[in-house]
Amino acid sequence: MTLEETAAQTAELESLTEESLTRGLLVLANLDSDLARILETLGSPPIWSREPGFATLLCIILEQQVSLAAARAVFSRLCEVVVTLTPENFLTLDDVQLRAIGFSRQKILYCRGLADAIATHQLDLTKLETMDETVIRTELKRLKGIGDWTVDIYLLMALQRPDVFPKGDLAIAIAFQKLKNLPTRPTPVQLEAMTQHWRPWRAVAARLLWHYYLSNANSKSVTVSQ
Repeated sequence: MTLEETAAQTAELESLTEESLTRGLLVLANLDSDLARILETLGSPPIWSREPGFATLLCIILEQQVSLAAARAVFSRLCEVVVTLTPENFLTLDDVQLRAIGFSRQKILYCRGLADAIATHQLDLTKLETMDETVIRTELKRLKGIGDWTVDIYLLMALQRPDVFPKGDLAIAIAFQKLKNLPTRPTPVQLEAMTQHWRPWRAVAARLLWHYYLSNANSKSVTVSQ
């Protein structure tokens, strides 16, 4: 596929659907026999979609560098305290309340910064949904505590962009190492280089790798990295 054809195909796919996910899986299976083996053995991965907006982005921040189970337990407790999780409602909680819910000092700082940016109209997540990936990445990374991994997961799951690849995700690195029988776990830079031929379907490939990782009975608690 030429660069022009890749660009045209990516432009056509502003967001993944069940139909385009299936198409992407077939393309990847033809490109990479190891991915084909995952698909044949485990079947199609879930699309793993999330609702765009403040609550999802806050949840992804909670998931940084901890197990998903631990992060989601904190998020569930937060939703019990703040029934309607808006930036304004979140900002009514003080440090003592947030620590009791399970927030670390850093996560309090990061999530409060996000809530404040939205509440004061410095950040408009709804407007960002239609913007170019580079613009979204730049705008979100202006906020303390939001790096590439957080943006990648938001783009991939909330905005369903088809070619986002969270190269800093630990589960993906572990799955890739096992799948390709590599002697050492690939670095984010190495992962980026070794997955270029999966474009413009890298977000679909990421789902396949998570699917493969989670199929391991000992890998039920995914720890991620930013």
